Amino acid sequence: MYSLEIKIRVRYAETDQMSFVYYGVYAQYFEVGRVELLRSMGLSYKEIEKTGYTLPVVNMNINYKKPAFYDDELTIKTTVKELPSTKITFNYETFNDAGDLLNVGEVILVFVNNETGKPCFAPDFILDKFKENVK
Repeated sequence: MYSLEIKIRVRYAETDQMSFVYYGVYAQYFEVGRVELLRSMGLSYKEIEKTGYTLPVVNMNINYKKPAFYDDELTIKTTVKELPSTKITFNYETFNDAGDLLNVGEVILVFVNNETGKPCFAPDFILDKFKENVK
């Protein structure tokens, strides 16, 4: 298992008429967590794409427990629990300043070879980085 926590401050434009963070914004927050987790392992989306692979999202689930509000500082905890295969699953927990759990989520991405346009097994250079970090 490998986890990384990042901080995000809620911007006014990310809230809805009820002053809550709009539910769809969490997909963007989760993406920031995912990108930074990969970066912390020595990987980047840019590098992955340059080598001929993309990682489209094929499934996303969020269980909302409490709202977040404008100017809250949120902690997004992103976790990978197992080595990737043809897919990689990222798990998320979002907390507010008080440490309250606001939501839990899961996003599944699939490795796609750009030449064939078809799903493929995770490339070795990615697996190697995960093997170094996922315990």
